[in-house]
Amino acid sequence: MPLNQQDQVTLLKDILSNHQTDCCGSVSECEQLERLVKSLMVSQQIDQNTKNFLQEVYEYGQHGAQTADLDQHILANQENLSQWVNTINQF
Repeated sequence: MPLNQQDQVTLLKDILSNHQTDCCGSVSECEQLERLVKSLMVSQQIDQNTKNFLQEVYEYGQHGAQTADLDQHILANQENLSQWVNTINQF
């Protein structure tokens, strides 16, 4: 069963929140972030500001999936994670 847009946003927020609070994550979570963002980006309901924000999250997921030290990548992005979670809360 495919996720609707609201479910996708909720899942995106959950993964980012977990990375923010736990300061760790998995490659599969980073890959999931990439898939969620790709799916959301094709929506006609998403404005350009939101697309810019989603592009940042996509790049975070992409770098996280490819890095040798994922925990360090997450730690280095704590400020971004906090900002992204706050942005999603405003949706």
